Amino acid sequence: MIHGRRLDSTQDQILAFADGNITYRISDMGYLHYANVSLGTPSVTFFVALDTGSDVFWVPCDCTLCAHTWNTTNGNEVDLNIYSPSASSTSEQVPCNSSLCEQQDQCTLTGQSDTCPYQVAYLSAITSSSGYLVEDVLHMTTDYSNPKAVDARITFGCGRVQTGSFLDGAAVNGLFGLGMDKLSVPSLLSSSGKTANSFSMCFGDDGVGRINFGDKGSTDQAETPFNAMKSNPTYNISVTQITVGTKVTNVSLTAIFDTGTSFTYLKDPVYTTLAESFNAQVKDKRQPTDPNSTFEYCYSPSSTSENITVPSLNLTMGGGSQYQVYDPIIYSVNGSTITYYCLALVKSTDVNIIGQNFMTNYLIVFDREKSVLGWKQSNCYDTKYTSTTTTQPNSSFVPSATAVEPPGGAPSSGSDSSSAASRHFHFLIYFLVLFVLI
Repeated sequence: MIHGRRLDSTQDQILAFADGNITYRISDMGYLHYANVSLGTPSVTFFVALDTGSDVFWVPCDCTLCAHTWNTTNGNEVDLNIYSPSASSTSEQVPCNSSLCEQQDQCTLTGQSDTCPYQVAYLSAITSSSGYLVEDVLHMTTDYSNPKAVDARITFGCGRVQTGSFLDGAAVNGLFGLGMDKLSVPSLLSSSGKTANSFSMCFGDDGVGRINFGDKGSTDQAETPFNAMKSNPTYNISVTQITVGTKVTNVSLTAIFDTGTSFTYLKDPVYTTLAESFNAQVKDKRQPTDPNSTFEYCYSPSSTSENITVPSLNLTMGGGSQYQVYDPIIYSVNGSTITYYCLALVKSTDVNIIGQNFMTNYLIVFDREKSVLGWKQSNCYDTKYTSTTTTQPNSSFVPSATAVEPPGGAPSSGSDSSSAASRHFHFLIYFLVLFVLI
């Protein structure tokens, strides 16, 4: 009987979105990873940014102020879906007395007890989302060879007002909060018994990734513990040593693993130590510092070859596990020619963030049950739960519109820059089919 109950346990299942577990790194939309999610009855599909640095999942909803279209860098205009609670037969408003309503004080001010408001301000300047909470069906599937549909009731934000980057930069069609708070989707899935309290994300070097809910990783993955934080818990880890090329430096650093930030941000003195160690060992000539550029350390390649050699970068995590950074630089390309490249590192004044660029080539496991971060090298096509494949959606120039948005632009990332135009064409067709035909 015990064995039978164990086999029937939904907490052992791995879930993906109804459209599959694939994610896309989109340069035109802040260089974040995005996925298709389907909500409501009948279902409506949204192309949302995946953010481990925040908790609330929201989509544009009966908007007073939001983006209705997305203008690509190629000049194409794509219509974006808008959620409406009245159009979904399974939608319900979340009242103020709900345990998930975290702004009950606002209910008193407005005099409305049947609707729980939400408001989230992000680290990017004047970037926010506000509205009220609703409950509806998130359409998912078991991520196996014979997938079965799973409808999970979740609470999310009906985003009536968006500001800042949400209007013309990153996450114009919604933001999928993957943080530690009880309102995040991983928390809701685990608390309702749909999955284990863990999930994984994979970041391929071709811009294609994966996301799986309930995935606890593997026994051969490297791990480091999360730092316990009583207020505002995040996926915060410790770094004890940084190795750049041949130089080893002991550090005392805590940082947030945040998929909602495009690049990595470090405070001084660690930022300067790492950047100067890198600069001292680069063979190419450094360019003059551009005050309008996102990055401080940029170089002119000595040849037109894409095989640029730079110092290796390795982090020693709390507990001693090694974390090699596979993609520390990004390129600016003109056609098939690399015009310059930069160390994709930004100086921060207040918080250390391991951004998405430092996660490339890894399957990252956010195990909230064991309170550890796990990682294992992966190309994201040979994972246990690979439900679909595609070409890379990318373009040859990227803005740096992220959870922490720096001034200026940024060159594009990835070593396969010569085929960027072709990859962007394939993605654009896919995007148009998704949001116009459906």
